[in-house]
Amino acid sequence: MADHYRRPGWFTKHVFNGLVAVLTRLGLSVLGSRVLEVRGRKTGQARQVPVNLLSLEGDRYLVAPRGETEWVRNVRADDGRLALLLGRKRDQLRAVELDDSEKVPVLRAYLKRWKAEVGVFFDGVGPDSSDEELAAIAPRHPVFRLSAG
Repeated sequence: MADHYRRPGWFTKHVFNGLVAVLTRLGLSVLGSRVLEVRGRKTGQARQVPVNLLSLEGDRYLVAPRGETEWVRNVRADDGRLALLLGRKRDQLRAVELDDSEKVPVLRAYLKRWKAEVGVFFDGVGPDSSDEELAAIAPRHPVFRLSAG
C-alpha cells in the first residue's frame, strides 16, 4: 500500500519530535530513540528525524508507524544507506526492507514497546492481536532490518 501515510499532529510535529531529537542529540535515548540521518532523494542534503530503534533477537529494526514517510522513501532511494545518531555517536548502517510476510514478530515487539506512543497509527491492532490481524496491517508499515554499513 504505497500511499499509506498518517501525518503527524501539531503537537508531535512542533513539540514532541523536537524534544526527543534534542535529547537524543545530547546523548539521552528516550526508550531507544535515535536520530535517523538519511540523504534526501531530491536535494541530496542530509535529513534528520527521530525514530525508535527496536532490538529483537540480536537484530535491529526501524519501523515506520506512520507508513510511507519521507524518511522511508529516502532510505529506499539511497539503497538503504543511513546513519543513526545518539549524541556524538554515529552508526553508519544499511537497511534492508522486510517482506510483509516477515513483519509480524517485529510489529508485535514494536507495539509491545511503544504502543502508548504510536498505537493510534495501527488502527486498533496491538501487541496482543492475532498474527492474522498483524499481517493485515503489515503492508501499511514499512520495516527495515539494519546491519553494519
